[in-house]
Amino acid sequence: MSRRPVVRHGHIGPPSAWSSLLESRIFMEMALLPASLPLLMEAPQGDGHPVLLVPGFMAGESSLVALRLFLQNKGYDVHTWGLGRNVGFRSKHANALPQKIRYLHHITGRKVSLVGWSLGGVFSFYAAQSTQECVRSIITLGSPVSVDVGGNQSPPTLKALYRLVSHRMGASAHLMQPRAKAMREHRRLPIPTSCLYSLTDGVVPPQEATIDGDPVLHENIRVPSSHIGLGFNGIVLSVVANRLAEPEYDWKPFAPEGMLARVMRLTTGAQAAIAAPVA
Repeated sequence: MSRRPVVRHGHIGPPSAWSSLLESRIFMEMALLPASLPLLMEAPQGDGHPVLLVPGFMAGESSLVALRLFLQNKGYDVHTWGLGRNVGFRSKHANALPQKIRYLHHITGRKVSLVGWSLGGVFSFYAAQSTQECVRSIITLGSPVSVDVGGNQSPPTLKALYRLVSHRMGASAHLMQPRAKAMREHRRLPIPTSCLYSLTDGVVPPQEATIDGDPVLHENIRVPSSHIGLGFNGIVLSVVANRLAEPEYDWKPFAPEGMLARVMRLTTGAQAAIAAPVA
């Protein structure tokens, strides 16, 4: 039976002001994480393959602590990028990340799954382009992996911060890099890819956090989370574990079962795994 093409969400413009204000709910999400223990315990065990976590803009290794501990507990060989705080596009980061992927692949003899949060997801796409033979899957968490001609639609304050900290041209700087050509043209890698996004993300709008792609390899999964809470949200952690547990040579699109399926229906609706097309 043929599957419908994977399509980006139909939202237009930046996140709503209300969504940006709701980013403060990160504290509630962190406080509720212990209550997610039954859901997290039900998440499938891993097969021990290496998983590389990449932090978001202005975040460092400490922001990945919940993801790292959870995935280690599930049996994965978890690594963080080891490059300190992510301060935007830097040549040393762009060059070092593929080297780390190749190194992990070499020492373990297994392909590496990449989990990138926000800008970390963009870096994961960059790195995977030159290391496709070493990458098992890519999971992005609220990452701006699809940008249109009009440019990035993040809030003005974030754009100003990026120009101040990283590059005077803003996020357009890394999109002009030769390795970003495939992203500019919305061409996707032949690697299983899961893009997690939230309709109430106050930083990256859903049309940028989702992709057009082949339903055999690519998917968009809606989750209930703030942007800065993605790595501390029990539902998100469970979805990540679900995706990482897919067999290497028999990857199938997201089809939650058990408690995760019930929680997803309650929080995102029955069509949680399908991004809404443009009307």
